[in-house]
Parts: sequence; structure tokens; C-alpha cells
Amino acid sequence: MPKKIERKKRIVCLGGGNAMPKAILCELKKHQVAISAICAMLDSGGSAGRLRKEYKIISPGDIRRAFLALANTSPAVESLFNFRFQAGDLKGHNFANLFITALELSSNDYEKTIKEIKSLLNIEHEVLPSTLDKSHVYARLENGKIISGETNIDIPKHDGRIKIDKVFLRPKARAYDKAIKAIEKGDIIVIGPGDLYSSLAQILLTEGTAQAIKESKAKKVYICNLMTKYGETNDYTVENFASKIEEFIGTEVDYVLYNNKKVSSSRLNSYRKDNKELLDLVKFNSDINDKKFIGADLIKSKGEISHSSKKLVKRILELS
Repeated sequence: MPKKIERKKRIVCLGGGNAMPKAILCELKKHQVAISAICAMLDSGGSAGRLRKEYKIISPGDIRRAFLALANTSPAVESLFNFRFQAGDLKGHNFANLFITALELSSNDYEKTIKEIKSLLNIEHEVLPSTLDKSHVYARLENGKIISGETNIDIPKHDGRIKIDKVFLRPKARAYDKAIKAIEKGDIIVIGPGDLYSSLAQILLTEGTAQAIKESKAKKVYICNLMTKYGETNDYTVENFASKIEEFIGTEVDYVLYNNKKVSSSRLNSYRKDNKELLDLVKFNSDINDKKFIGADLIKSKGEISHSSKKLVKRILELS
């Protein structure tokens, strides 16, 4: 009798910025799984924000990072795609952002753009936009003030001590249909890590996404951030982070993975000098439900305070 070929586990990863690609995708692609990366698309700052405003396109910034994290290409091509111009009219622009923009404008077909980049970077997995609609994320503060745009939430020009009361998209944005299908087929749905309000919220607020996650029979895993962030998550605990994610999706997650490894005060202070927006390691209650909330050493042993992709992916795969 022929040996039955086991189907690869389908792991759906939702995130934006550098966090999810660096913490999960780079390592997860080394394992025998099928990955669907669903990316934030409403970046309004930096190179991606400039291109989005000038050419009326969806932002290429966050999806670029997912493409590069899943790439199987030469160091030279990877270096080219990471290249950032330092002078002239193109100063500040990333080459990959320009390339993705040119593909989108020349083809007027985003699916074709995705296909071409996947082919060029030899990507075996799915990289999907959370939406193709041209929307923006807004935050309402506790004092009623409205903050407009991802970059103004990410880097507050207002008093960042005032808590965020609510986030919303304007105009409303529909989820990309293939992203919804990926969620429906997933065996594990991994949310995060990433900035709670400026990155993850904009994905979960696209119409259809939360409902698809809620109805999915997949195991739902939230990866809690390592540190709190000024203007977004001041003084948040692990439980606060998880509660907000569950509020966005309208259901409980099955597991919350969080770091419980302490680091030296000298290492923490050194890191905060270069990352002033990051405040402190995320705290957790000692009597936390350890069947749902899984604490572990998830941090790199030295250098920057970031997730160890090997440690994190190992834990994710254990839950499957």
C-alpha cells in the first residue's frame, strides 16, 4: 500500500512592520508548513507613505518586509531590495518600495504584482495584502481627540500619555478575498507580534477578517509584544494586550504566547537609549491562566531586545 503523504500544516500569520516577518516568517519558512502571511497595508509614513500619497496606491512598505522574509534568493538580490537611497530626489526611498510601486502602476493589477515578486524572489508561500482598499487608520483618545493616520499613531505628536480609547478605519475597508480564504483554510492562525493599534488593528478591522477568524476552527494564537510602547500601550500587561486582540476579533484566542524571561537593567537601559518609544518589558500577573497564557523565554540572549525567532517558532509548532 502506498505511503500516505501528510498534508502540510497551514499557518496563517497576521502582522505588519518588522516584528512579524523577523520574529516568525524568517524561521518558519525552514519548516515543512504552508504559510499565508497577511500584511498591514495602510502605512502612511516614510518611503511607503510618500509613494502611497503621490501615486494613490496601497502601501508597499509592510508587504515588502514579508516578501523579503520569505524570499529564497541570492544575498545580492536581497541587498538590492533592502537598499535605501541616501541622497537626491530619491532620498529616503527603499528600492523594493519603488519596484513594487512601478509593478503596480504598470500592470494596474495587484495580483499580477504579487505573482511577479513571488517569482523573482523564489517564494514558495502566500504573501497577501489585508485589503486593497485605500483607507486610513484613526485613533480616538480618551479625551476625545482623533489621531489621523498610521504614522501619527505610531509616532505620536500628541501627548502620548493619553490612552487610546478606540481605533477605526475611514473609509471602511473590505478584506482581500484571498486573505479571507487563507484564514478559512488555516490550521493555526497567528496574530502578531506587532504594534497593537498602528499595525495589528488595521488588519483585524478590515471587513470580513474578524468574522473569518471567529468562525475558523483553527487554533488561534496571539504573540504578545515584548515591550510596551509610548502612545499606544503605556503600562499594558500581557492580559491587556490579549484582551484588546480578543475585542477586535470578537472571540477568545486559544493561546497567548508571552515572554517571561527577565533581562538585566543595563541591557534594557542600553536598548531604550536607541528606542525611546519603547518603555518597559510587558508585565504579567503571577496567577495568570497557564493553560491559555503560555509564558516562556522567547527573547534573544543578547543584543537588541527582540524575539528569538527559533524559540518563538518552536513554541508555535508545539501548539499545532
